[in-house]
Amino acid sequence: MSPDQILAELAARRQGDLPTHGGRTLAYVYDSGLEEADEVARQAIAMYAATNGLDPTAFPSLLSMESDLVGFARSALHGGDEVVGTVTSGGTESILLAVQTARDAAGVERPAMVVPTTIHAAFAKAAHYFGVELVTVPVGPGHRADVAAMTETIDRLGDRVVLVAASTPSYAHGVIDPVEDLAAVTRERGLRFHVDACIGGWILPWTPDAPAWDFAVPGVTSISVDLHKYAYTPKGVSLLLHADAALRRPQFFAHADWPGYTMLNSTTQSTKSGGPLAAAWAVVQLIGDEGYRDLVRRTLDGTRRLAEGIEAIDHLHLVERPDTSLVVVGTDDAVDPFTISDLMLDRGWFVQPQMRFGDEPANLHLTISAATAASVPEFLEALRESVAAAAAAGPIRIDPLLAEAAAGLDPDTLDDEAFDGLLALAGLAGEGGQVAVPERLGPVNALVDVAPPRVREALMIAFLDRLTR
Repeated sequence: MSPDQILAELAARRQGDLPTHGGRTLAYVYDSGLEEADEVARQAIAMYAATNGLDPTAFPSLLSMESDLVGFARSALHGGDEVVGTVTSGGTESILLAVQTARDAAGVERPAMVVPTTIHAAFAKAAHYFGVELVTVPVGPGHRADVAAMTETIDRLGDRVVLVAASTPSYAHGVIDPVEDLAAVTRERGLRFHVDACIGGWILPWTPDAPAWDFAVPGVTSISVDLHKYAYTPKGVSLLLHADAALRRPQFFAHADWPGYTMLNSTTQSTKSGGPLAAAWAVVQLIGDEGYRDLVRRTLDGTRRLAEGIEAIDHLHLVERPDTSLVVVGTDDAVDPFTISDLMLDRGWFVQPQMRFGDEPANLHLTISAATAASVPEFLEALRESVAAAAAAGPIRIDPLLAEAAAGLDPDTLDDEAFDGLLALAGLAGEGGQVAVPERLGPVNALVDVAPPRVREALMIAFLDRLTR
């Protein structure tokens, strides 16, 4: 293929993707609305695409840019000169490294970490990878971490606890956990305390009257902050910050007992492109402190106006008052969030449905970025139309017998043939046994919603397995 043919083909393949700019995709992507930021990021990626972050002595420019980003974040997050940091590929890797570092530093048998039930699923992934028991504690009022219950759990587990974590804010509800109170507990017991600020870490520093949550709080030992969220850099850049170098040291991996070069890594990855790091550095330098202050002001103003507008729409309510830029919308029995999600996509807006959890029903999750703020009136109009259409159609009903059967499934006993049957039942199987993504996901989501979490997990794994064969 010629270069022109290749670019034309890439453009054609992108036609079916969600838009990454314009503020209409309220999950997965973050848009500053600044064309010059996008352009300088593209040029930086191109300039550094062939560089390799494996060896900082080979590409010292990457080391200098990493130091600059850590320095910017250290200042924004009230850290002193002793705070150290590492650029990672995303929030999940930052969290993985925080858990691995805590486990290796403690060196105890049957390590455990204590977290609220609202903690991000990346902690469950870290627990699975690193053999750390994930002990979740039900949250208290307002879906915030219950300090008393977490303290009781910490004391019950004793020396097994290697890490305690909290969210600022939690993804599922958009609220900030009581960091100061939890930090007092962990500090008294000499425990590591990680603050997952992957979403809020580049908003809260410029938020008026934000609660104390960062290194200004004694006892906070590490923080994860994603630059590819509200720093508006291209995907693939997060920061893991430690309160001092001694806390970070177990994060590093070295291996010399083989005939090749001595492997030395600060992250899970070895080889890693310098492109995303260079792009992040370029965007942060371009926007700067005052630029982020303005972007946060616009984002929070848009979030406030959106929340107020949602409260005025029949059949909808706020699950919680948003602390930053995440809005979670509940529905009454006359409509269901899965139908609304489909109808919003018809109108050019992507909103993310969240499945039921315990006694909490399914809801809609909205991530607001600076580019979305100007379109809040247009979004609210589309939402009013979608809710009215959903109410006219009525909520999706799942056969009670089918729901009962799903609840009784044991994923460990199911073979491939059984999973193929489940995928067909869920509307995810196409012709010839191939899986297919249906045009309307509402009925699929409604069916998956009635299944217990372990069955959901198994069904989604089966779907991804077949989708990528």
